[in-house]
Amino acid sequence: MGWIIAIIVGGVAGWLASMVMARDASMGILWNIIVGIIGAVIGNWLASALFGIEGTIQSFNLTGFIIAIVGAIVLLAIVNLVQRGRVR
Repeated sequence: MGWIIAIIVGGVAGWLASMVMARDASMGILWNIIVGIIGAVIGNWLASALFGIEGTIQSFNLTGFIIAIVGAIVLLAIVNLVQRGRVR
């Protein structure tokens, strides 16, 4: 059941992050889920390494959700920087 919650929360976190980073029009639901889940991993790593905060996306709580959104925003910022450097 934890993976179902991770997919749902990851999708919502990825969607919110894509709206913050103005990439919502170019992303579909699958990419929102992928960005949200990978962002949650990045966010959990950053939160535990820098601040000692533990949050998880598999058991829904507010801390884990906020960490997932912040991690997804960081991931999208990195993607934006990489794509900006490419020649189109």
